[in-house]
Amino acid sequence: MEIVVGISGASGVQYGIRLLQVLREKGCITHLVLTDSAAKIIGVETDYKLRDVEALADHVYQPRDFAAPIASGSHLFDAMAIIPCSMGTLSAVACGSSDTLITRAADVCLKERRRLIMVPRETPLSLIQIRNMAAAAEAGAIILPACPAFYSRPKSLDELVDVLVGRVLDLLGLESDIYQRWKGQA
Repeated sequence: MEIVVGISGASGVQYGIRLLQVLREKGCITHLVLTDSAAKIIGVETDYKLRDVEALADHVYQPRDFAAPIASGSHLFDAMAIIPCSMGTLSAVACGSSDTLITRAADVCLKERRRLIMVPRETPLSLIQIRNMAAAAEAGAIILPACPAFYSRPKSLDELVDVLVGRVLDLLGLESDIYQRWKGQA
């Protein structure tokens, strides 16, 4: 599979980094776009260097590189995940504003009927943000809020991250065993 990963300027860049790691392990071709804010947040929230995150992707583009292949519907990538998705990026996608490469690639997904998974990371939510999520979902995006699940009794932050990334992999149609699935109560 060929997957576009957008990491925008919201807290939770660990989700996007982990997704890139797992997609690499699975042999997927990845295209990475990081916003300027995301690049700063990587330094704030993680011990990763920007170059190390970029090295996880097969192709890396600047935030406003509209000549990138993923800016066109004629480039046949399979899906896109914006993980994490800032409220500004969500708003732009919901309104059809393609002023960055992330929002243009998201627009390509919607117009070409490709899978677009958006992982907003914000709390609490304003009515405007809720309406933007609804608008993006009505246009065809899948909204997967970064809400941790505790039924697997995670013992570390890494395990919590893997639950969410595992759900993204499920939505991409990629098999994984990086998180414990709910089995019901006996």
